[in-house]
Amino acid sequence: MTTQDRTTVHLMRHGEVHNPAGVLYGRLPDYHLSDLGRQMAERGAEYFEGTDVTHLVASPLERAQETMEPIAKTLGLEVTTDPRVIEAGNQFEGRTFGVGDGSLRHPSVWWMLRNPTTPSWGEPYKQIAARMLAAMADARDAARGHEAVIVSHQLPIWVARLTVERRRYLHDPRKRQCSLASVTSVTYEGDVPVAVAYNEPAGDLIPAKLRKKFVGGA
Repeated sequence: MTTQDRTTVHLMRHGEVHNPAGVLYGRLPDYHLSDLGRQMAERGAEYFEGTDVTHLVASPLERAQETMEPIAKTLGLEVTTDPRVIEAGNQFEGRTFGVGDGSLRHPSVWWMLRNPTTPSWGEPYKQIAARMLAAMADARDAARGHEAVIVSHQLPIWVARLTVERRRYLHDPRKRQCSLASVTSVTYEGDVPVAVAYNEPAGDLIPAKLRKKFVGGA
């Protein structure tokens, strides 16, 4: 196996978003990084500085583009915007989510939760997996023998990882190993994924409450 046959695609989750209302922002426009989120993005740039990254891809949503900005500046590379790595569709978008004063207190929405394996409240996991793996394959081909970075969102990254690792899609969202500004790295030999690694370049910046509270999107 030569170095030309080994390629790594890094899936980076964006940094913290300014979301004072605590809504599930999903694909809604105008949700930007907070000041802390921008610090996290800078950590991402430091993490990839000096690496063999030759290709950059980002979701079209503002928080992903803003996370990629310092990485692109540090590496001196152009960014390809790919709608296939956008946040997952969700029927609770624009609402607060919870039992107390959130959407779950309304019986009218309970039908949306009938099937967590699909899931019934949003874009099917299989659909998310298909678009993410296709985007990853294109990034792999563009960076063949080197490395690529894709800035995306928590659920799409997690579903992509579950697919690569041949694991079930049904899971507890609170237990996803995909924190803010984290990097999930998939290494390919030729076209075949052979290893997955996980790192948290901005892990020390994440407040404890954010590690336990999943609000907004990912």
